[in-house]
Amino acid sequence: MSIVADKEVTSATEILFRDKRQVAPLSLVTLNGAQELGGKVYNYLEKWWTNTCSAGEYSAVEAGCPRFASGDGKGIIKKSVRGDDVYILVDVGNYSIDYPLFGGRNHMSPDDHYQDLKRVIQAVSGKAHRLNVIMPLLYGGRQHRRNYRESLDCAAALQELEAMGVENIITFDAHDARVANAIPLMGFDNIVPSYQVLKALFKRIPDLKVSKDTFMIVSPDEGAINRNMYYASVLAVDLGMFYKRRDYSIIENGRNPIVAHEYLGNSVKGKDVFISDDIISSGESMLDIAYELKKRGANRILSYATYPLFTGGLKKFDDAKEEGIIDYVFGTNLTYRTPELLKRDWYVDVDISKYIAYLISALNFDVSTGKIIDPKVKVKTLLDKYGVNQK
Repeated sequence: MSIVADKEVTSATEILFRDKRQVAPLSLVTLNGAQELGGKVYNYLEKWWTNTCSAGEYSAVEAGCPRFASGDGKGIIKKSVRGDDVYILVDVGNYSIDYPLFGGRNHMSPDDHYQDLKRVIQAVSGKAHRLNVIMPLLYGGRQHRRNYRESLDCAAALQELEAMGVENIITFDAHDARVANAIPLMGFDNIVPSYQVLKALFKRIPDLKVSKDTFMIVSPDEGAINRNMYYASVLAVDLGMFYKRRDYSIIENGRNPIVAHEYLGNSVKGKDVFISDDIISSGESMLDIAYELKKRGANRILSYATYPLFTGGLKKFDDAKEEGIIDYVFGTNLTYRTPELLKRDWYVDVDISKYIAYLISALNFDVSTGKIIDPKVKVKTLLDKYGVNQK
């Protein structure tokens, strides 16, 4: 049965539950810092299963990692998960969570969240039928290759989770998906939410005209070329690219500083430009590229990052918006966003919770995820709806 944008819930759940049985009763464990996303995911599961599969067993399991004043912690599972298909959702990027430390409060780093994940896995004590980890922002994922004497935290963490009994890891838009090579015998799904981004783009900008004469995709650097190539291909528009010219004689903050952003590609004059990347960290590179595109006569600048971290604050983007440099920044709810960011009129939040609920349901019913979340048909239906020529 095909999946179309307006009927995706009905068709997808029919595919899931028709003549299928659960691998085991489903238990969703949401760690501290991921409650917002976990609550939305569970609401979808509850809605679908109540209406379509009342015989299915599922539950939200409360877990915690209380800490002593010295900073030591422990993991607690507050309900038995013996024999269950357990899905643990963790947001390693949520720095808003804090804990007591020698009379003060210490904000949780990715290291703290990862340690709590291991604590909860230990609390399960090997009693689950299967352990699955949903880690949208991959721990240590930005350090994706080794130069000289450096650690590879992400690869080491994946191997550690495999040794602890985790069978599947689901992540989104990994900085470099080749990190999966560290665990070749373990389930590793790297999901790119392209359909959800395009859907949000057309919904927020209804007057957007997509053609080679009016619209263009630009990759912010060579590392993001594949994700931008996808958008250019499905939208049948031109693709440009910036590359970072660095000063290799200097090392600042562990890397060679960027001297300039050089552009390769066709003219952007008079065109709306869409820029896609996995992370907006400080945002300086994204803004530098936006200024460069405006110098070249670009019309509207529409940027997207799966993880809108904004470690350098929002003021530079506020200023860029006032100057007419940036029109919109799209980001997902796969990691923590500050309340201040969510109030900005230039920021568009893309909800991925339904996508995660589909993934969990597919794995729990041992159904090919491609039958449910393959974006080809859904993207085509979406583009037909908005009259986008796909040739």
